[in-house]
Amino acid sequence: MRQVLICWGGWDGHQPEQCAAVVSDMLQAEGFSVRVEAGTEAFADTAIRDYSLIVPMLTMTKIEKPEIENLELAIRGGVGLGGFHGQAGDSFRDCVQYQYMIGGQWVAHPGNIYDYTVEITKPDDPLVSGVSDFPYRSEQYYMHVDPNNEVLATTTFTGEHDAWIDGHVMPVVWKRRHGQGRVFYSSLGHQAAEFEGPQMREIVRRGLVWAAR
Repeated sequence: MRQVLICWGGWDGHQPEQCAAVVSDMLQAEGFSVRVEAGTEAFADTAIRDYSLIVPMLTMTKIEKPEIENLELAIRGGVGLGGFHGQAGDSFRDCVQYQYMIGGQWVAHPGNIYDYTVEITKPDDPLVSGVSDFPYRSEQYYMHVDPNNEVLATTTFTGEHDAWIDGHVMPVVWKRRHGQGRVFYSSLGHQAAEFEGPQMREIVRRGLVWAAR
């Protein structure tokens, strides 16, 4: 049976423990064996190099050098990396080695929580096939992103809150490679209740399954 590691912690506002439970149930339903751990210590376990998928849920936390080095070796060697929102896109602000793997870093969400639109840019890709553009209510993430990402969905800022970003198109969902590992990221998913949205949940489910070795 393929194994998944979920590590949760960090800022409570993202409900990391609750989101870890949601994703654990989702992946178990897909046939994975799921290990859920608090904190980052499990990243230093060399056994994770044989796993199928690693899902970080760790907003604004620190990662020690042995942990990031072993994690990077695991992904480079073929283990999948997948995550969402600040749980994976704002995990380790001072660790560029991690940001290089995940493909981006949160920097702002002007206006905080409000309504915006998620626009599907590659409708033929299996991760978003059959999903049309959809309205979404949450934080609209402004991110620094890697040009090597394969972007599957975007959002457009209106300038209502910060006039100088009016009309700017920002990636929301992407996939990429890091060595032999597949990497998936979605900026949707501020709290566990957002998994009740069918489009958001389905994209994350497909993305994590795709990333898994």
